[in-house]
Amino acid sequence: MNQNPEQIARDHIDKLLVSSGWLIQDKKKINLSAATGIAIQEYQTDVGPADYVLFVDKKPVGIIEAKREEEGVKLTVHEDQSTDYATAKLKYINNGPLPFVYESTGNVTRFTDYRDPKPRSRPVFTFHRPETFQKWLKEEKTLRGRFCDIPELPETGLRECQVQAITNLEKSFREFRPKALIQMATGSGKTFTAITAIYRLLKFAKAKRILFLVDTKNLGEQAEQEFKRYEPQDDNRLFPELYGVTRLSSSFVPTDSEVYISTIQRLYSILKGTPLDERDEEENPNEGKWQPKEPLPVVYNEKVPMEFFDFIVIDECHRSIYNLWKQVLDYFDAFQVGLTATPDNRTFGYFNQNLVCDYGYQRAVEDGVLVPYNVFEIVTKVTQGGAKLELGEYVGTREKLTRKQFWNTLDEEVEYKATQLDDKVVNVNQIRLIAKAVRDNLPHMFPDRLDKDSKFEVPKMLIFAKSDSHADDIINIVREEFAEENKFCKKITYRSDEDPKSVLQQFRNSYYPRVAVTVDMIATGTDIRPLEVLLFMRDVKSRSYYEQMKGRGTRTCSLEELKATGTPSARFTKDHFVIIDAIGVEKSRKTDSRPLEKKPGLSLKEVLDGIAMGNTEEAMLSTLANRLIRLDKQLNEKEKTTFAERAGGQSINQVVKKLLHAHDPDTVQAITLQVKAENPGAAPATIAAQAAERHQELVEQAVAVFHDYELRDFIIDIRKKYDQIIDHINPDELVTIGWVKDNKADAENLVADFQSWIETHKNEIVALQLFYGQPYQRRALTFRMLKDLVETIKNAKPTLAPLHVWRAYEQLEKVNGQPKNELMALVALIRRVSGLDDTLT
Repeated sequence: MNQNPEQIARDHIDKLLVSSGWLIQDKKKINLSAATGIAIQEYQTDVGPADYVLFVDKKPVGIIEAKREEEGVKLTVHEDQSTDYATAKLKYINNGPLPFVYESTGNVTRFTDYRDPKPRSRPVFTFHRPETFQKWLKEEKTLRGRFCDIPELPETGLRECQVQAITNLEKSFREFRPKALIQMATGSGKTFTAITAIYRLLKFAKAKRILFLVDTKNLGEQAEQEFKRYEPQDDNRLFPELYGVTRLSSSFVPTDSEVYISTIQRLYSILKGTPLDERDEEENPNEGKWQPKEPLPVVYNEKVPMEFFDFIVIDECHRSIYNLWKQVLDYFDAFQVGLTATPDNRTFGYFNQNLVCDYGYQRAVEDGVLVPYNVFEIVTKVTQGGAKLELGEYVGTREKLTRKQFWNTLDEEVEYKATQLDDKVVNVNQIRLIAKAVRDNLPHMFPDRLDKDSKFEVPKMLIFAKSDSHADDIINIVREEFAEENKFCKKITYRSDEDPKSVLQQFRNSYYPRVAVTVDMIATGTDIRPLEVLLFMRDVKSRSYYEQMKGRGTRTCSLEELKATGTPSARFTKDHFVIIDAIGVEKSRKTDSRPLEKKPGLSLKEVLDGIAMGNTEEAMLSTLANRLIRLDKQLNEKEKTTFAERAGGQSINQVVKKLLHAHDPDTVQAITLQVKAENPGAAPATIAAQAAERHQELVEQAVAVFHDYELRDFIIDIRKKYDQIIDHINPDELVTIGWVKDNKADAENLVADFQSWIETHKNEIVALQLFYGQPYQRRALTFRMLKDLVETIKNAKPTLAPLHVWRAYEQLEKVNGQPKNELMALVALIRRVSGLDDTLT
């Protein structure tokens, strides 16, 4: 209690050194043979005693300059002092300058490696291990020194945006910038770009280990497949034949790989030393609302020390690297590279505004890398305003979980809002009306899609639903209204009975299913090239998440691929996709990101997930206890028995008692009194520390049962059993239907661009000269001339592809018929522009 601030700082530093593998010795009791790494306190130099001198294999290698906690904000001021000690002569030793230098308060630590080309201090979580210094000292150059050895990037096989991203990223590394951000539109090859950069870092910069960080298991599996398929330009072997690739799926972290793929949840649990079920990696943690008052600290893990990775590549970095999860990135002494299609202000700020590639959706469309989209709107009366069910109506009610249905007479009037649709109330007429409207309008959107029997072939369509229950309702109604079989429309969510991966594979590569319904499994990061229609039946408030969802449709797809992957009636290359907005998602207010400070009401699932991820605050435990007390009253005996079986024999009441007991003031006081009795005469700080440790053990015992995913899943499912009202009574009607009017301006601009381009080039292209001449001259127009004209237009301005311009005209005026291919569209367009026809025909 009587220590001064300097002594307190040194106590903190001592703990960090010991946990990092250093043996601390007093200057009067030196034994350099006692361990690989020795930290000697107050070692004498010719400029005075250094706070700590670090020895590895009996040789001095570094200095630690200890400062009191208040100095943490200005540690860089003390760098000259540290350098003086590092370049001084040590007593008894004929040493040169020591390369590894720290300034530390025990809470804040900065490190400089003076072997680097331009030594620059950086913040680090703790001290590097002695074995790390052993390895570093054997290398001819430091990692930062080896950046200059990376040769110029060969551009063969790479898109211009990929060349720009990798070239600028490597320039950023040569400038030793700790963070870099790559913005590339969804579908423009972010992962391929990242793997190419990783390959070059491993081969030329001799990086030891690189982490590819994701926030869902699905994205991790996709990244693993991309690494397996990757073949570098300068080697005919696949990536895994050259470098080890490991996807972390347990708490075990092997040391013999070069590339590691992990979710941020998995890495957090590894550093915290807590178990994690793979199913806890299925959802993007940014979507959960719970946040602890203070992030639970990541602690040092000697199996995965802070220097374990040289680089961390963060996929979808706009999402899950803030708040609680940011600690995972703060822990590692590594360069960070962010990948995203939709950065927000937070993202730019986190990556120090070091944007090395800015390749947005619009540029990708202009370059022909991605396809544009049109929005088709369906507005119904119930979608807009909800409806009312009168007292005495005979309506269906349904258990949300089991789908078991009952019929009852309403004993009170029920008025539901649009926001309650498909949660409290299901209006089957609304879902059916939307399904019919989609069915009837798809042939007008894709007029060429007739199979060999002249029957309309539904293009590949993805429907976004609000919940699993909503998805099931949509599937049943879509199958009915399209008069199709089971395989025509399927669900792809983590909770579907069929293996979601195999259904996704079928949707991507086979004829069936034509329609897939998902909640969020394939909202982001999934490549489905033949997808041509996105139907939104759920709203999305996050701007970046909505952009990600739209990104599912932006991929280009050649005619051959479109035919081969399930749309054999296709007559031309995928040159656009259609968003059908049946919920008002295009008009709803979007926010850039979730606010950092918030206190929303938490769902039971969010409370359970929060506790499973280590948030054991009193408020969380008491909230869960109250929810379980209410749940206990609703369960039947069979369900209570099932709970006890899954909870290691404990009833709900026993679990609740432990939760409430864990933070009870009497409990905390009793622990403190017991520690005092066991340690008579101990310092108050020692007693407080031991009491806090025991209290934490009690809390951990109380929540241990919730580490089991099966139990959490059971509680969530049972809680969902409350009834939904099925509204069969209120009919629904269309309010508006058609192409979104906002697109009219875009269509007008596109038509004007096309007219302007044709007018500008009419004197230099033979086909145009003939069109603008007398009608009889058109006898000389050849197929080759038209093909050349199409190619010239598409190369000069990809957005003016004939079929794209045709659709713009469709939004502005009545057209006669539909073109069967690009050349037919082009002839009609030029006849219209040059005045041969009054309408597009």
